[in-house]
Amino acid sequence: MEHLTYEIDINAPISTIWNTLVQSETYKVWVKAFSPKSYFDGEWIQGTEIRFLDPDMGGTKAVLEIVEPGKRLLAKHVALISKEGKESTSGEMADKWLGTTEDYVLSREGDISKLVINIKTHEDFVPMFNDAWPKAIASIKELSEKNA
Repeated sequence: MEHLTYEIDINAPISTIWNTLVQSETYKVWVKAFSPKSYFDGEWIQGTEIRFLDPDMGGTKAVLEIVEPGKRLLAKHVALISKEGKESTSGEMADKWLGTTEDYVLSREGDISKLVINIKTHEDFVPMFNDAWPKAIASIKELSEKNA
């Protein structure tokens, strides 16, 4: 697994950044960096499953291993989902994708908040993450600062 880190300083309270990450309407805006029609289905509750979907592309199912509002969110991907809604845990793509984790960590120093996103994934997905995450965190920053 490859380890990737993306981080950004945001001039907004941590609670605003957290809400930007997990509220449906703002999530749909920043996640466009990954897929244009993406949304989530589920609740941000530790130990539960959540689905990240795009009607044109399918999606993925993840277990929320850690949910500490305003501090940390750790999601581990456990299944792929086809456009038709069928879950898959085997096959070439699933074998590479399953086990990917996204770890969001928020902290505050003085007047500035920091968002750090740590990704563990298969090397095949590194170009996609390196393309999309810089755009996504710029959008998270813009949305959070606008709503601060």
